[in-house]
Order: sequence, then C-alpha cells, then structure tokens
Amino acid sequence: MASRTIVDIFIPCFVDQLFPDTAMNMVKVLEKVGCDVRYNPNQTCCGQPAFNAGFFNEAREVADKFLDDFSNETSHYIVAPSASCVGMVRNAYQDIFVKSSKLVKYRSMQKKVYELTEFLTDVLGITRIQGASLAGRYTYHDSCSALRECGIKAGPRELLGNVAGLELVEMEDSETCCGFGGTFAVKFEAISTAMAEQKVDNAIATGADYIVSTDSSCLMHLEAYIQKQKKPIKTMHIADVLASGW
Repeated sequence: MASRTIVDIFIPCFVDQLFPDTAMNMVKVLEKVGCDVRYNPNQTCCGQPAFNAGFFNEAREVADKFLDDFSNETSHYIVAPSASCVGMVRNAYQDIFVKSSKLVKYRSMQKKVYELTEFLTDVLGITRIQGASLAGRYTYHDSCSALRECGIKAGPRELLGNVAGLELVEMEDSETCCGFGGTFAVKFEAISTAMAEQKVDNAIATGADYIVSTDSSCLMHLEAYIQKQKKPIKTMHIADVLASGW
C-alpha cells in the first residue's frame, strides 16, 4: 500500500475562534484526496497581528513558537486555509530570523508551508474534488496576500470550475483590496468600509450568489458589511465550497 502524504495543518487563530467549520472542511478535503492529516494542539498564532502593528519583539516570540510547533521532521508539508498567514510565514519570517541562529531551521520549514488551494493544485496536481457540488453563480475575490505574497490566482478558479453546478462570473477589480488589512480596518474605518462597499457592489453587479476567496479574514470583513447593509449576496471560503455536496 502506497504511503499517504503527511500534512500538518495550521489553523489560524481567527479561523479557530470564528470559523471552525472552515478548518474542519479543509481537513475533510485533505483526507478526501488521500492525505494523512495531523494537528498539533499546541499551535496558536503566526504572529502577523503583532508584526503588522510594529511589535516586532512580540512577533518574534510568536514566530519562535510557530517554528518549534511545526519543526516536525516526519511531515513533508504544512497546510493552512489562509494565504494571509502563509504569506506571513513565507515572507515576514525572513526578516524575523535573518540574524537568528534559527535561520537554517526556518529555511527548512519555509519550503513546506502552503495555502490549501496551491497545495492541492501545485503539489498534489489535483484540480477536481470528486463529489463537490454547489448550485449557483460565484464571483472570486483575489485576496492581497494570496495574489501578491503567494502568487495564487489560477489554482482556486480551476478548482472551483470543477465544482458541479457552480458558475464563475468575474467581477470588476477582482484584484483590488477588500479594505480589511488587519488593523487597517480599525485605524482607518471609513476608508476600510468604503473599500468593502466597492468590492461588494462590484460583486453584486455580476449577479453572483456568492463571493468566494481563500481568506476568511477578507470574507469576514465583507460579510460584516453585507449583513449590516442587508446586501443580497453571501460569502464562502473555498474550503467550504470544495467540501459541499458530499
């Protein structure tokens, strides 16, 4: 019997606390494609909130813990349902560990970290989740982290294109920021809200039923605006879509 691909999953803190179903659906999908999924319950945060707010010492402490939590020699890959957190580990950690004795250890781990959709398409070569189905039309939001930090664009669309019953309608400015930006949404509320309004209006103009993305943080921001303004559209994380219908 061929050995199964071993995957350590990283569940971002906000997904753990606010969107646990998305985390479970990622596990469901990974197991569906034959992965041996493992979870270290000691994991916490990647350190992105502290790093982006300028608290570099605090971010380094969290990054040190992340490195310890995921330095598993038996695992080939670390997969997360968040391009934002993956981008943090891949890119910002280079600055954190550049003068550290842990740099070599980090470089080894850095090569293993993937966002869910790029792991499926680029590593496993999978573009169809058998049995996945969802009736309706969707428009896709390219999150800043997925597109600009991880280079993810075609893969999610290819996976979604093979979901039975689902039709893509591209929105205007799909690559434009949704306005969340972590603490940006708190510090610059008016600008953040205006950016969410523009993104949602562009999505509604397509006639889509859903806004789909790789990042729950973007979707959380957009969903809050949608609910407050009672807009006729829903948000869905791509893991939830791929786990639908089976």
